[in-house]
Amino acid sequence: MYSKTVMDHFRNPRNVGVIEDANGVGEVGNPLCGDMMTIYLKITDDVIDDIKFQTFGCGSAIAVSSMLTEIAKGKPISEAKKITNKEVANALEGLPKNKLHCSNLGADALQLAIKDYEARKEGKAPAEIKRKEAHEHNPDEKCYCPYCDIEIQEEAPFCKACQSDLVEDHH
Repeated sequence: MYSKTVMDHFRNPRNVGVIEDANGVGEVGNPLCGDMMTIYLKITDDVIDDIKFQTFGCGSAIAVSSMLTEIAKGKPISEAKKITNKEVANALEGLPKNKLHCSNLGADALQLAIKDYEARKEGKAPAEIKRKEAHEHNPDEKCYCPYCDIEIQEEAPFCKACQSDLVEDHH
């Protein structure tokens, strides 16, 4: 069962979008096998002036992203670094046990975005975004299109349902 707060942030997510001139970006998850979350930061004088997200995933992942942006917006970096997955889940008035991992994604994406900001501030090139997980299945698991969630053949190069090319994304 989802709380009213989770449902509100799922149905009416705050801060959705991309910050084109972001000075911190963090991405976690895997678009092929689960939730994918990207956090964009615009930081001025070490304060988060703007924060946006793009999330591909379940309702919990979207609600977590929305709540995380609400918590972090306006905070100094020193405070934003202390935001935890537990704090996000508590602000949402709890998540079902099987969805708690979504709160980890939010906190992880924020911390990666802050690290990216700090690296850029030190003059280091932004790190390339790397996927944490490979697209793998156990032999008895089914495979689904990462775009429309329809069952497909493991090595399908194309999804007939949504007309998506899967050659580069699907292994």
